[in-house]
Amino acid sequence: MEPDLDRFTSRRSTVYGQRGVVATSQPLASEAGVEVLREGGNAFDAAVATAAALNVVEPTSTGLGGDVFALYRTADGEVGAMRSCGGAPAEATIENVRAALAEDDDADDYYPDDGGYAVDDASEAGMPFYGPHAVTVPGTARGWEATVEELGRLSLADALAPAIRYATEGYPVSEVIASYWASADALFTDDHAREAFLFDDEPPDIGQTVTLPRLGESMRRIAEEGADVVYEGEIAEAIADEVQSQGGFMTVDDLAEFEVEWPDPVSTTYNGAEVYELPPNNQGLIALEALNVAAELGAGEYEYDSPERVHYFAEALKRAFHDGHRYITDPEYEEVPPLASSEWAAERAAGVGETASHDVSFGVPNANAEDADTVLLTVADEAGNVVSYINSRFAGFGSGLVAGDTGIALQNRGASFSLDPDHPNALEPGKRPFHTLIPGVVRFDEDDWAAFGVMGGYMQPQGHVQVISNLVDYGMPLQRALDEPRWRYRESGELAVEPHFDDDAAAKLVRKDHDVRTLSPVMFGGAQIARNRDGVLSAATEPRKDGNAQGY
Repeated sequence: MEPDLDRFTSRRSTVYGQRGVVATSQPLASEAGVEVLREGGNAFDAAVATAAALNVVEPTSTGLGGDVFALYRTADGEVGAMRSCGGAPAEATIENVRAALAEDDDADDYYPDDGGYAVDDASEAGMPFYGPHAVTVPGTARGWEATVEELGRLSLADALAPAIRYATEGYPVSEVIASYWASADALFTDDHAREAFLFDDEPPDIGQTVTLPRLGESMRRIAEEGADVVYEGEIAEAIADEVQSQGGFMTVDDLAEFEVEWPDPVSTTYNGAEVYELPPNNQGLIALEALNVAAELGAGEYEYDSPERVHYFAEALKRAFHDGHRYITDPEYEEVPPLASSEWAAERAAGVGETASHDVSFGVPNANAEDADTVLLTVADEAGNVVSYINSRFAGFGSGLVAGDTGIALQNRGASFSLDPDHPNALEPGKRPFHTLIPGVVRFDEDDWAAFGVMGGYMQPQGHVQVISNLVDYGMPLQRALDEPRWRYRESGELAVEPHFDDDAAAKLVRKDHDVRTLSPVMFGGAQIARNRDGVLSAATEPRKDGNAQGY
């Protein structure tokens, strides 16, 4: 039978491997994961190695001062999740934060003008996007350690070795990462940050070989002493001292109390495929609700290049975002309704018509989260393990604070809290903020599993829906499923499309009363996928960043 070559329309091909495959946003990080696989590690060891390497070679998107999550299927058939996400400090009440902002002469700097945050009086404004009050307890180090101890074969030191080597011996900076680094220069306002991430007081040039010795030393200490050094030892003291010196409330006790969680994934069946996501406080329920509503509407039954396909998927996501941003929060503080149920989807689908609706509000925990970026990686091995692993500080270099001489930039995930006590994501001591990060796993058949994900703030669930539909509804190969032009519904009500989106379909969407806008490809998220299909390992990534997939 002649092969159907028309199915393969991408400019790169799906990658295959015999023993393992790794897909990331950066080639040097992919190489770190493959190196650990060659040394006898499994997919989980490789995931930690890759994530740690990304902390070094793509520090503009991720770091030890952030959080980490995993969704996985093990070789023995368990589908599980790991959530390593810290909460607000014990003294971080709404009243205390407002009082601290009122006394801080620099507080207005915590509200970026380009995010609609310009303020006249910071003490009367919402939750700051930058600065000490946006810092929550970082989960990364404990998450890495728990991953290799519970699911891996090697030691944490083995997994961190490639990242330590990159940090201490150096690596060349790519075009994309150099651009992100340069755009973040304004965040480096204190000596600790500038000494850790600038070179002769400047961001690195394209191709420049850089070292991050402070970060490398912190990783070496974690490798030798374990994650306790970050939560109870000298690094913990440096984190607490940094936040407190800037007027925040983080203490060593806040850090020492942190523990990794292993929640049950949430899931739904879409056109025969079982799709797994993280439960609240993450936005996985948004993706599941959207898939269920889209199924009720028959969105995936239309021709791929038809405006109806995009219209009905976009309307499904409008409703899923409305519900998710209204209800998703830390479940220990507020009950979350069954957004992924078929009954809920049927009710929400009933309000969708043939033209765009304009009475469904998006609702946002924090407007600046819409276009935040991060890193996600996927790994599959010959034993049958597949893992989607996501590690982030939220916005670039995070809060703008670097903990002493540790080289660890602290996240600003607390920006997703609200200072309105009636908001579902209202700031409370110990509470975890609404989290955009969602790794994904999908079962196509009994022996056909894939780990996947799409990066970028509120693009993430929208990307999950589109990738799953491309694979399940339209039978696309992995690489093509990631490369097809994407669309995204935005907080403004606009329906954004990529520049190479079909012009005819875009014009017809306008006639369906959608406010269509073309945006740069970088606004539609990078994506990775790794699959084990009856023992055949494959992976794909795409070049909205420095995407790279490698097989072993």
